[in-house]
Amino acid sequence: MTFAKAKVESGVLVVERWIVAALRHRKFFSLAELNQAIRELLSKLNQRPFRKRPGSRASLFQELDRPALGPLPQERYEFHQWATARVNIDYHVEFERHYYSVPYTLTGQMVEIRSTLTTVEIFHRGERVASHLRSHQPYKATTVNEHRPKSHQQHLAWPPSRLLHWAETVGPATAQLFTEILKSKPHPEMGYRSCLGILRLGTRYSNERLEAAARRAVSTGACSYRSVKSMLERGLIANLWRRRSLGHRWSIRTCAALFTLILRRRRACHRTEGTHVASADLGEVARLALARHGGGLARSI
Repeated sequence: MTFAKAKVESGVLVVERWIVAALRHRKFFSLAELNQAIRELLSKLNQRPFRKRPGSRASLFQELDRPALGPLPQERYEFHQWATARVNIDYHVEFERHYYSVPYTLTGQMVEIRSTLTTVEIFHRGERVASHLRSHQPYKATTVNEHRPKSHQQHLAWPPSRLLHWAETVGPATAQLFTEILKSKPHPEMGYRSCLGILRLGTRYSNERLEAAARRAVSTGACSYRSVKSMLERGLIANLWRRRSLGHRWSIRTCAALFTLILRRRRACHRTEGTHVASADLGEVARLALARHGGGLARSI
């Protein structure tokens, strides 16, 4: 290693003496002009005979190095990253807030995603199953027609009517919200993700509150999962604030929910006092958060 390092440093010294030093007093007005001057001196340096051995650098390159060289790659190297994702029921995978389609037969399967600056490739068990131009549009879908099932309803277990039936068990406004979401997509299955997300919200909030949020979403035209989730979170804070104003006593779970939402909404994690909060002190911390942010929070609702 020491010998190789010395040979490299010796080569750098030769270049500095025969090229850099020779050009140190010349002025160049373009990069192309500078490269042309370096190219001429480099050619002379490589053709210059050795003093203590026969040949030159150029002759040794032709004799030793060129026969050992392989061809250059057909494509230039691109930096890439890998990620994994599960194929959703709409046969799309999410990568950096954009949705890319894969063959619908892979629904529910885990796939690997290889991304470069310009492309997104999707692999399943080592075999490439999809390739897309990379898009940076958030919450949009890039879909290949060949990836769609025939008539767009080959998955008989997931027709739009099944989602609408689930929505009707919550209420008519939720069913109307699902209808609007499915109608807004080029194909109904592209709205399954939002509909299922709204149904999952029903496990955290009551059907009455979910129905009220759906009614408001339809009336305002904000028919999306993110809008409904925001309405439900705002509604929970408003409801807790009303209970506080009426003198209701809060439980530890209620205080925990309120404090979590305040931290999420206000991003005040680093402004609360202390770095660790025990569950027994959570009610006091919630009151502290209300005292600090309550007025502004009430005005923002």
